[in-house]
Amino acid sequence: MWHEYINPTSTDEVIHLLAEKRETARIVAGGTDLILELERGVRKDVKTLIDVTRIPHLDQITIDEDDVIHLGALVTHNDCAASELIRKRAYPLARAAWEVGAPQIRNRGTIAGNLITASPANDTITPLMALDANVTLISTRGERTVPLKEFYTGVRRNVMQADEMLVGISFHAMTATQRGTFIKLALRRAQAISLVNVAVILNLKAETVKSASITLGAVTPIITHAAKAEAFLADKKLTDENIAQAAELAVESATPIDDVRGSASYRREMVRVITKRGLTAIRDGNEEAGMPQKPILLVGASENSTPITSEIFPATPIQTTINGKKYAFTSGHDKTLLRLLREEGMLTGTKEGCAEGECGACTVFLDGQAVMSCLVPAPRAHGANIVTVEGLSNGEQLHAVQEAFVEHGAVQCGYCTPGFLMSGAKLLEENPNPTRNEIEQAITGNLCRCTGYYKIVKAIEDAAKTAA
Repeated sequence: MWHEYINPTSTDEVIHLLAEKRETARIVAGGTDLILELERGVRKDVKTLIDVTRIPHLDQITIDEDDVIHLGALVTHNDCAASELIRKRAYPLARAAWEVGAPQIRNRGTIAGNLITASPANDTITPLMALDANVTLISTRGERTVPLKEFYTGVRRNVMQADEMLVGISFHAMTATQRGTFIKLALRRAQAISLVNVAVILNLKAETVKSASITLGAVTPIITHAAKAEAFLADKKLTDENIAQAAELAVESATPIDDVRGSASYRREMVRVITKRGLTAIRDGNEEAGMPQKPILLVGASENSTPITSEIFPATPIQTTINGKKYAFTSGHDKTLLRLLREEGMLTGTKEGCAEGECGACTVFLDGQAVMSCLVPAPRAHGANIVTVEGLSNGEQLHAVQEAFVEHGAVQCGYCTPGFLMSGAKLLEENPNPTRNEIEQAITGNLCRCTGYYKIVKAIEDAAKTAA
């Protein structure tokens, strides 16, 4: 899929590589969109991947003395969903981040990548647009800051030049008088692309709206403000009548598209419905309903201790640790981690189901995090610690989740089982006493066509009791 894979150790190194290679190179961080595009031949000119995941300090979330929140380029969706700062001072973004994909996807996918992909259905763009965010781009020519509202030029198009790297996202934290929410409508509860989404942020004084920011996603080619609804709500109370009128005005800001997920007329009506829901939730103090206090991340203690130096593959072997054993691969640098494990490592327990990050059969642990290995480039394994389903047991002693799956008949055809076992095991590492709802959160990224999930959930419940 790619000819060359580079591990730089600084942003300065990255921008010099981009200046040299330009359109033939792409930065990879989460890779949850890029890997699929490469496999499908969408980016035929890309020959080099530049992996920025080992560059220090790009995964930080901070707030400065001017009350501006800064997200580094490597901040993931799970980072945002779990951040106390984001939950308190930018709740719509935390909610949108949590609504993306499943835990394995959120562990890899970055907010920056979500913005750069520029799909109007990408959930985090909507709240960031409502927050009036800016993005910072750097190149060998210098640095520039672009308002997010000026960043997009169309569907999957933005103003970034081939030699530029997005290094930061910034926006003013919500004040004590501001409240907001994010609502997503999709065809299923998890692992779904938005049909329509809305972010609402209101500045309230007593019961009166002083100003409103309402943005609509997955409706028009570019995320758009519901300007008429925003203007209407100014200096008004959130009565049922005013909420209904604002929702109707939001529809006037939408010129929806037809696609395989929904018609334009359906989207138009859903804009009205979810805008009304968002405004009503804020008025009634229920804007955080349904958001877990402590989201399940499928993250344990990081096991990566190998210092990373600047490397170029395939000139350098991929040296990694899998299930406690050292490996050095001289081939497979142009594959996904899934295929490297199966074809070079001969570890066939990890399965390929969809190869799109949808089914979870390929779940493995990468430096302590559950990830979809079909969306991870193989060279990311260099210097990493990886655990596959073969590494769950302790010699002849099965993991508690493995034993429970056998006892409860949770193994049917068995194809999806490795992924469920990995998710269940990481859940118990993260939270030894999960509730049923938390178990369901943990396996949202895993699909099964045999059991209907009841035996799987029960098995994980009993494994938790056994492990305790």
